[in-house]
Amino acid sequence: MQHVYDIVINHGEVFDGSGESQGIKHLGIRDGRVALISEQPLPADSAARYYDATGQWVTPGFIETHSHYDAEVIAAPALKESVRHGVTTVMIGSCSISMVNAAPEDCSDLFTRVEAVPRELVLPVLEKRKYWNDAAGYRRFYEHHPLGPNVGSFIGHSDLRVAVMGLERATSDVKPSEQELQRMEQLLEEALDAGCVGLSLMTTRLDKVDGDRAWSRPLPSTYARWNEFKRLFRVLRRRNGVMQGAPDAVKKVNVVRFLWQAHGLFRRPMKCSMLTALDLKSNPWLNVVTRLSGFLANRVLRGNFRWQTLPAPFTVYLSGLNVNAFEEFASGELLRDFKDEDAMYAKVDDPAFRKLFKKHVNALFTKGLWHRDFSDCWVVDCPDVGLIGKNFEEIGRTEGKDAVDAYFDLAVKYRNALRWKTNYGNHRPAVVRKLLASPHTHVGFADSGAHLESIAQYNFPLRLLKYVRDAQREGVPFISVAEGVQQVTSDLADWFGLSAGRISQGVRADVVIVNPQGLGDELDEVQWAPMPIEDVEIQRIVKRNDDAVSATIINGRVAWDREGGFDPQLGETQVFGRYLSGTHLLPRLSPGVAAAQGELS
Repeated sequence: MQHVYDIVINHGEVFDGSGESQGIKHLGIRDGRVALISEQPLPADSAARYYDATGQWVTPGFIETHSHYDAEVIAAPALKESVRHGVTTVMIGSCSISMVNAAPEDCSDLFTRVEAVPRELVLPVLEKRKYWNDAAGYRRFYEHHPLGPNVGSFIGHSDLRVAVMGLERATSDVKPSEQELQRMEQLLEEALDAGCVGLSLMTTRLDKVDGDRAWSRPLPSTYARWNEFKRLFRVLRRRNGVMQGAPDAVKKVNVVRFLWQAHGLFRRPMKCSMLTALDLKSNPWLNVVTRLSGFLANRVLRGNFRWQTLPAPFTVYLSGLNVNAFEEFASGELLRDFKDEDAMYAKVDDPAFRKLFKKHVNALFTKGLWHRDFSDCWVVDCPDVGLIGKNFEEIGRTEGKDAVDAYFDLAVKYRNALRWKTNYGNHRPAVVRKLLASPHTHVGFADSGAHLESIAQYNFPLRLLKYVRDAQREGVPFISVAEGVQQVTSDLADWFGLSAGRISQGVRADVVIVNPQGLGDELDEVQWAPMPIEDVEIQRIVKRNDDAVSATIINGRVAWDREGGFDPQLGETQVFGRYLSGTHLLPRLSPGVAAAQGELS
């Protein structure tokens, strides 16, 4: 028989992204769109695919607004680790790093060390596939690329700077000329014309450049003076673009400037999305400060400011001396500057260096993300299996040495075969719930596609729903399930200007079927899984609990379901994801009108 629908989903509780439950409804999906939302069940034989969603939730596809999939989406566009967890839209181009204007080698060197993805994998991919050097070409590439999930993008400020100034000058204290500043403004305008939702930038100098030309210099965006930022912000404000950035992670003072840039007193506020609202062990009061600052920016200064927050424990897995957080203090930064691994491991055998390292670890006023407490650093894998499950303080006590010496001795002996973990924060569920319930935070931060051996937050929307469900079971609800769904769907889509995040008749069918019985502790369990890049397969850590998502539907087609796995065509044909332009953007004006409005806005 000829089917009326491509997919029918019956008997599921529908959360349509509005913040309210629509009760038990029945969906018919046809030609990539939600064709019918029915009060009555639809015949099972009226569709090629049928799902009985009894006892399950039917939601819009989840959205990740802070990923670093920039390299992976070019080489392996299925992005399966996100799709299997119900994510149907991802944003790339975060933290000043995008792959729009700069040359392939420049883009690789901006990306690989910062995001801990091997340069020897990324650079060949870009040299082979990146044929564009402007925003229009970037857009055309994705319109013909077999995307898994939908993709939206920022233009990265480091990308702009390098394209205009060259990598060496962009990573120096040389001021850009007036002509170069004008060129950056022009490239930003072109990126917004092509659909990029806004500009991403970086002011913390912890992230460093890869390659031989500017090795270990901070990202180009961190060299910009405030006047350069302000000129680009005028473009964003005039066109209603989003600024995504990060304050200085150690000093933190410049966050006040960003709060002020967001204000809407007698002008259009600039949309600001900032890293990050966490309950950090290194700063237990930071969560209060971020919530209060959001209130100040939005309620007092009439701005449009959001802190990005992570709906999961912030646990990081590390190998040997490969620790990004060492960049937060001088002796640790020295270790990170070694390109020769043998020299790096020899350095930690130097007693004078160890003494200096211990001094810096114990310094009170330089703490960033990492708490620097080696009693909260636990061995998870080691050739000496008797050490697994112990922290470095325990190991040192047994051997008659302090925790730092115990750690360094094991790292020198086993190098990357020593795997250990530490929790930076989000360890107090009650505090995390306050961050999630705040109207001044966004829940779209996961860093997917980066830090392959350290961070695995691909399932962050499910972790949010677990917080919601656990609180309900404990009798202390902080938001409803419908509001939790809204936070990772329409709340993000509407604010960032993406045509996504809702279920209604006629819209593109990006839909997830969630089994609430699968929202268990397994969501936090970490395992290794292959990551394909071209013809090479490397390993990354992931969190998986396939009981939680019954099906992920992208553009009206089942991309993944629990019974059948991934559609073989996912990432191979153009029937799934789309490039999503910023729907919130205002058109470019003529230069004279733009200048006048820039003065008035």
